[in-house]
Amino acid sequence: MSDPEDPLLPGPAANTRHESEDQRMDRNWNDLLQEMRVLQTGVQIIGGFLLTLPFQQRFATLTELQKWWFLVLVVLATMTTGLMLVPVSLHRRLFQHHVKYRLVAAGNTIVKTVVACVAVLIAGCAGLIFSVAVGPEAGFAAGGGILVVLAALVLLYPLLSWSPRRGKAVPDDVSGTAPEPRES
Repeated sequence: MSDPEDPLLPGPAANTRHESEDQRMDRNWNDLLQEMRVLQTGVQIIGGFLLTLPFQQRFATLTELQKWWFLVLVVLATMTTGLMLVPVSLHRRLFQHHVKYRLVAAGNTIVKTVVACVAVLIAGCAGLIFSVAVGPEAGFAAGGGILVVLAALVLLYPLLSWSPRRGKAVPDDVSGTAPEPRES
């Protein structure tokens, strides 16, 4: 049942925790829920920020582009919040059907999608703020730059920190040599 392409199944490192498949799926599900809690707080803060903007005096001075930018961000924040409800709905639907693996696999996909949406949301909000404070060119530059950095952090860094040869995360000291002893 081991598939090296599937991050949810045991790979070369096997099951070093000495837990059953059910215990591992329960742990994976709980890990996903913890990650969703962290994401949920961030999305709620950004969504709350966006929902207060139309009630500010300066909102009326936004350009047509900035208002549309704002509305796209509101839709993205709303849809991201809704997407975060899907694991709960799936859990309710699949509860006691003995398909925890399917639930964890779907949750894994949803969390990855939510992380991408949150990265776009963060970059979009920063871009909108720059656009209002400095101008649309600065907004697009800041939003685009932040999106590139976040994409590198949430996509590239996890890929680079995994060593498929060893089947485990690359240690802090990637040279493979032991650290020099420190003098006290």
